[in-house]
Amino acid sequence: MAPGSRTALVTVTLPPGSTLQDAQRRLGLADDEVDAGYGLVSIDPARNLFALMVTEEAGSRIKGLPGTQGPYANPRIHPFGPARPDDECGDGDDDTTG
Repeated sequence: MAPGSRTALVTVTLPPGSTLQDAQRRLGLADDEVDAGYGLVSIDPARNLFALMVTEEAGSRIKGLPGTQGPYANPRIHPFGPARPDDECGDGDDDTTG
């Protein structure tokens, strides 16, 4: 998927143990229409329901296919205002241990 592509989430019913490639074949999706980093996520194993992130165009195209739901919006989330030094995480410099 091209960086910066607008995306949507879709759900699909697939057999247990399915892979992202299985979902692509079932939905007729090319590699550049799917976010491989997001992958295929099992969201309801009892119902064999999986989620994947696709381009908005692909989501519109597969809308209404049997066993699919969506596309669902995937808005970009941005921080409000400039970053503050005291809000940064993961630097390993935690002064709370004394």
